[in-house]
Amino acid sequence: MVEQGDRRSEQKRREILSAARTLFASEGYANTGMEVVARMASVSTATLYAHFPSKTDLFKAVVSGLVTDAADRIYRGAPTGDARERLNAFAKAYASFCTNPGTRAVVRMVCAERRRFEDGGLQVEQRARNDIGGGAITLIGELVEAGELKVDKPAWAAGQLLGMIEHATLLLGLVNGDGAKAQRSLDAICEDAVTTFLARYAVRETAG
Repeated sequence: MVEQGDRRSEQKRREILSAARTLFASEGYANTGMEVVARMASVSTATLYAHFPSKTDLFKAVVSGLVTDAADRIYRGAPTGDARERLNAFAKAYASFCTNPGTRAVVRMVCAERRRFEDGGLQVEQRARNDIGGGAITLIGELVEAGELKVDKPAWAAGQLLGMIEHATLLLGLVNGDGAKAQRSLDAICEDAVTTFLARYAVRETAG
C-alpha cells in the first residue's frame, strides 16, 4: 500500500515537472504562476507545494532534470570504437542537445533570472558541469588510458571540445533565434570539432 502511494506521488511529481517545463519554456519564469502549473498538471496547489515549496525550487528541479536527461541521452549506448568514433558520437549527441529549442529556452531563462536566484544559477552550472562536462572528461580519460590521446588536463580538453560545439549550435540560437541555421550541417560541425580536437591531442605513431 505504501509502495502504491509512493508510485502515485512520483507520478504526480513527474506530471508537475512536465507541466512546469512546458510553461517555463513558453511563458518564461516571471509569467509562470504556480496555480497555472498545478492546473495543467491536474493536481491541487497543496500537492504542488508539497513537492516544491517555491517556484524557485520548481525551476531548479526542471533545469536539473533537463541536464540529467540530456546527459543520459548523450552517454547512453556510447560506441566502443576508436577515438574518432567515440568522440563523434558524443559530439553529435551534444550538438543535438544544444540545438533543441527547449534547451535554449531554459538557458535563456537561467541567464535572465540569475539575479532572482543567483545560487540557483550556480547550482545549474555545477550540475551541467558534473553531468555533461564530467562525462566528457571521463570519455577523454578512457581514451588516454587506451593510449589514443595524450592529454595533460582532461578538464581543459573537455572544455575545448564542448566549446567548439556550443559556439556553432547553442550560441548561434541564443544570439540569432531558434530559426537561425548554421551554414554547416550538424554532422560537419561535429566532424570538424573532433578533427581539430584530434589534431591537438591524438597520439601519433613514430617511425621506427
